[in-house]
Amino acid sequence: MAAVQGPVPLGTASRNGIASEEPKVVVAENGKTVDDVQDKEVSTEGLCSISAYDRWTPLSVSGQLPRPRYKHGAVVVQGKMYVFGGNHNGRYLGDIQVLDFESLSWSKLEAKSQSGPSESAEAVPFAACAGHSLIPWGNKILCLAGHTREPTESLSVKEFDPQTCTWSTLRTYGSSPSSRGGQSVTLVGDTLVVFGGEGHGRSLLNDLHILDLETMTWDEFATTGTPPPPRSEHAAACFADRYLLIFGGGSHSTCFSDLHVLDTQTMEWSRPEQQGVTPETRAGHSGVTIGEYWFISGGGNSRKGVSDTLVLNMSTYEWSVVTGLEARAPPTSEGSSLVMHTINGEKFLVSFGGYSGRYSNQVYALKASLKSSVPFQQINEAGTNGIAPISEAANSSRKVIFEIEELQDKPGNKADTSKTAAQVVKGERNQIEDKLNQEQLQSLRLRQELANVERRNTELTEELHLVRDQLSAEQERASKLEDEVSEIQERLQKMDALELEFKLLRGEIDSGSNTAAASTNQPPRGGFWRWNG
Repeated sequence: MAAVQGPVPLGTASRNGIASEEPKVVVAENGKTVDDVQDKEVSTEGLCSISAYDRWTPLSVSGQLPRPRYKHGAVVVQGKMYVFGGNHNGRYLGDIQVLDFESLSWSKLEAKSQSGPSESAEAVPFAACAGHSLIPWGNKILCLAGHTREPTESLSVKEFDPQTCTWSTLRTYGSSPSSRGGQSVTLVGDTLVVFGGEGHGRSLLNDLHILDLETMTWDEFATTGTPPPPRSEHAAACFADRYLLIFGGGSHSTCFSDLHVLDTQTMEWSRPEQQGVTPETRAGHSGVTIGEYWFISGGGNSRKGVSDTLVLNMSTYEWSVVTGLEARAPPTSEGSSLVMHTINGEKFLVSFGGYSGRYSNQVYALKASLKSSVPFQQINEAGTNGIAPISEAANSSRKVIFEIEELQDKPGNKADTSKTAAQVVKGERNQIEDKLNQEQLQSLRLRQELANVERRNTELTEELHLVRDQLSAEQERASKLEDEVSEIQERLQKMDALELEFKLLRGEIDSGSNTAAASTNQPPRGGFWRWNG
């Protein structure tokens, strides 16, 4: 699996049995790569200067640029993007780079490391890795898994504190997953869900492990349904604090474009019917969510890099294309990172790094026009509140009309009437859209429940057929046994007749023997007396 002229993420094994490495590339001085998109508008005044929606724009940043890389991790904490690790020219990286979104300036952190909470931290390099996962947790950053030069047997959980610039290894309980890279790690409530990846000996995985962040205990749950085939370099997202979505990824021979959903309450896998455009197969892509929308960018397959940025409505499973770029523009790269940052209510997607024939250290941003129309709290409550009555929306609309008329009748409000009315109508429209989205969520859940019932019915039908087949086999076997018993009984009857005949014959023989013996004991007529006479 690889993008055109890119590295093969699952190619030949290195000396540690894990990661394939790429051919070396030429990098310009100061770590800067040649701009792939020369004719694009460059933002020089920060993210707020981007006026166009749904268009990737390269950002002009200051400070020392990070080394170009791919398969790194990136998260946003307190208005800054933290980038850790990655792969460059076949070398694993262990540096931490920070991009301040306010000033759009890069800086490098000199991190310290400590083995335990009671030990003092030392300014020593942290273990370099690639294919790991970074998760923001409060004001700290969790780092899980990843390929390293000296792989361990089990997956470790590390924590970085931006305030003290200190790495520490967290103690966990339970059975830890095996070490791996290219997995997905998704925050679902107060748990981390680890799925798939590439383990020792380039073995592909599709196991599921859950880490409870309150007790720091690992659990491996048994699931029902058909899980995704083993894969790595896929993308995962959480919807409604309940559903885990897995999209794409690659094996040693192919790339995927399938979508799998795990209900974390019932622990059942399903394959929903996808709507809209058909996604291309891809691996090494990245994703980020805004409400019920899941944005996917980058990645590649055995034929080419994927240039489309897609969005999935997770409540309807409908795909659509957000925008496209030239084949080698960094946001289309394999192994790039994608984060989301909010400024003044606007949602910006920020892409960094990647590989598309050359390593990148560029930063691109996209201002998303799609915004979540369902507040997070409403998403969670939709399943219990049921479908919102349409009559309430109609009554609310009539109420808005009355409020507008009252505003127009009041003196001194003429200048603000239009603006106020527009705001009220906009707010009411948002409420109506919220109620409609609740209906869509309820409909989605009902469809999923119906699909689960149909699936269970199919399973029960198959079990019934299996039991019937087993019963028929047992009946046939019983019939054969009855035939054998009848045959044995016939043989026994024959043996009884033979035994009776044998007794009769023996009786005749014994009688004949007695008669012969009696004849032998009688004296011969005229014997001794004859001679004496």
